[in-house]
Amino acid sequence: MDLSIIIVNYNVREFLDNALVSISKAAENLRHEIFVVDNASDDGSVELIRSKFPGVKLILNENNIGFARANNIALQRAVGRYLLLINPDTIVQENTFQVMIDFFEKNPDVGMAGCKILNPNGTLQIACRRSFPTPLIAFTKIIGLSSLFPNSRLLGRYNLTYLNPEETYEVDAISGSFMMLRRRIFETVGGLDEEFFMYGEDLDWCYRIQKAGWKIFYVHSTQIVHYKGESTKRSDLDEIRIFYQAMHLFVRKHFSNSWFSLSLLRSGIVIRTLFAFLWKAFRNSIIPLCDIILIDISQIIGELIWMGRLWTFPNYAYPIIYIVPPMILVLAMYFLGVYTERRHAISRTLGAVVIGFTIISALVFFFKGFGFSRAVTGISFIENLLFLPGWRLLLRLLSRSGERLFFGRRTLIVGTSSSAQEVLRKIRLHADDEYDVVGFIDINRQRLGEKVSGVEITGSIDNIGKVIREAKVTDVIFSTDALSYGDILSVIGRSRERSVNFRLVPDNLEVIIGKTHIDQLDDIPLVEIDYNIDKPVNRITKRTFDILFSIILLISIYPFVYLKKLLGSKDSSAFTTAICNVPLVLRGTYSFVGRPITIGIENSHTDKKELYLGKVGLTGMVQINSRSMTTREEIERYNLYYAKNQSLTLDIEILVKSLLHRTKE
Repeated sequence: MDLSIIIVNYNVREFLDNALVSISKAAENLRHEIFVVDNASDDGSVELIRSKFPGVKLILNENNIGFARANNIALQRAVGRYLLLINPDTIVQENTFQVMIDFFEKNPDVGMAGCKILNPNGTLQIACRRSFPTPLIAFTKIIGLSSLFPNSRLLGRYNLTYLNPEETYEVDAISGSFMMLRRRIFETVGGLDEEFFMYGEDLDWCYRIQKAGWKIFYVHSTQIVHYKGESTKRSDLDEIRIFYQAMHLFVRKHFSNSWFSLSLLRSGIVIRTLFAFLWKAFRNSIIPLCDIILIDISQIIGELIWMGRLWTFPNYAYPIIYIVPPMILVLAMYFLGVYTERRHAISRTLGAVVIGFTIISALVFFFKGFGFSRAVTGISFIENLLFLPGWRLLLRLLSRSGERLFFGRRTLIVGTSSSAQEVLRKIRLHADDEYDVVGFIDINRQRLGEKVSGVEITGSIDNIGKVIREAKVTDVIFSTDALSYGDILSVIGRSRERSVNFRLVPDNLEVIIGKTHIDQLDDIPLVEIDYNIDKPVNRITKRTFDILFSIILLISIYPFVYLKKLLGSKDSSAFTTAICNVPLVLRGTYSFVGRPITIGIENSHTDKKELYLGKVGLTGMVQINSRSMTTREEIERYNLYYAKNQSLTLDIEILVKSLLHRTKE
């Protein structure tokens, strides 16, 4: 047996699926065995392996026993001349295993080696080559000097950032996401130290192997992609605490003979742990702090508007005025989930402002000593109706997610085969992520300019970088049957300087795998779904918005458009037509946002009840995406998605996007 491949899996089914496909291709010409040790996953990983990869040796644990212990179970059963520990959230190049084995054969003094590891955006994952944390190296890492001076031979030693990643050389340690070693190393040094639950066990293993007289190498001539941290995301583990506990254990185990080294490293770990927790706490409090500042600013503006100047209230009142209202409003937003599961939800923020100021008004009414602030309370209420939801909407507009929301993720699909076309079809149905496919990338340039399923072939593999730059692409999706994994990794590696999300669609065409999340592509059930648009609160909010906004338009813009029409203007643009229909919105016949006027589906029904999909809209998700739609199924998907997810926030976002589309025309 040439190679034993060991994977420890915990709730990363989609990544594991893709990893096993790439691993199987890379090991085709080798006598090999594949172990998957599953640490009690509940995401369907086990069922996937049994149905799709029957040749994999599956080891099931009843609970999450940790990375080191799970690997050791498989190491005891492995029979290959070479052993490989590899993470499930990786993609392997076709030649990776053969290149690594050839390297071992040519270098008999090397006991363990790792290859080049890339992040999903093509950048080098610097943890793939490291030094041991001696006092000086640990000190430079802890206080940040290694990050400030990465090219310094003295200060950049922790992750060896001063070395050229395109060269092969000896290192102290490699990453646990890809560790290949000779079988006799395991037989003489032993397996991973099971005191390490997760993190640090790879560093410890490398330390023991080097102490036993073997060399450890970083090999640049082959590469993998590692998505990093996917298992941790799907667990309830406190990774910061576990990481620094592992560092404490490593220092105690290997540096306890030096009081100075032990003290320095432990102190550094404590300081780094403290900063990590403080940063996490600060990061979670940034949004409430912004809200508190804006609420107090609204109080100041309210006093200026009503009294004409500041500091007109009694001195005893100011601490209360600037502490109690922000506390009440922040608590209201917290209990409505604005800081937790519904972050930046504009409609929830509006509701919290109304609830909060109802409580504040009642307090001002009952506490006569604060009666002087009633008018200021009313003014600040109006201001906060604008300020608190407003900065959240602005954040969405300025953020990358906002860019995707209003302009779509500018996307290239690599490949033009039937599978790539099927990816395009499913993307068009994937209303919630709103990919904007700007072109296909073909294997060569022979068909440049041709259209496939209505989308132009804009480039080839060799000039994809130029296409990405010129088309301002944010996402590149690879259909894995179009290219080899080696070619895919080569494209990613060449594009590492660009801010692009590289995503993969496995052979089953069910998901798009990316760093930030996994997008489900298969059709979602269209029945027995809780539709927001049918909820009484949503109906009332939507109708109130329609009335208020239509009144504003009728007072401001409508008279000019109507007068222009009376004077014989033949302007039949979508904007003019929409403005002329504003009176119908006020009457309740139409809504500003809803289903198309002439196209769409009627109220579908199930055996249980009819589905209310909302009124006809002057604009809507179907209207602003009509150019990319070719089938009734796509129109239905957008209508159903809108009905399911309707909110005041979504309506405002659609209106803004519709306006932006008009300005581009």
